Amino acid sequence: METYTDLKELIENPSYSEQRARTLALLRDGMIDAPIVDLVKSLNALPHCFTLQCCYGHFVYPDQRDPHNLDPLPVTDTIDRVEYRIAYLSFCVENSGSGRELIETLREITALDPENIQFFCAEWFWERQVNSYALQVMPGRFRHLDSTVLMYEEALHVERLRYEFFQQLRKSLQTV
Repeated sequence: METYTDLKELIENPSYSEQRARTLALLRDGMIDAPIVDLVKSLNALPHCFTLQCCYGHFVYPDQRDPHNLDPLPVTDTIDRVEYRIAYLSFCVENSGSGRELIETLREITALDPENIQFFCAEWFWERQVNSYALQVMPGRFRHLDSTVLMYEEALHVERLRYEFFQQLRKSLQTV
């Protein structure tokens, strides 16, 4: 099934409030990577949005095999390649003026690095939850993948970008 697809227009969703309540009732902090718990809570505090899935993004390499590793990449010259597991947030937006404003605000985050940050729809999310969108940090050539292997220098760039991405997202949410 296609993961990354073009943005779709918001459609009417009379069940939005019930879907939001049901989803948020099942959400627990322990389900979220620790560095972005605050961010997910901020998104979910907005009445016109709720999160569906998220990941802080993880780097796996020969001396670090934990697929949920949150440690920064080491400064070294002994690592050639790093498996990168995508940093992303997926969320549902209410078809309302506030929802449309939120979409525009979040879309602007891609300006940090348009080649490596994407704002899009994922077909499989949309089929389960209309009006769902995602923001991700992934080199554009791999935007359809959940993980990829990067050369160490590019992984360092993606790691710095991931940090900036989440910081910009926090700032953006303070203005909506």
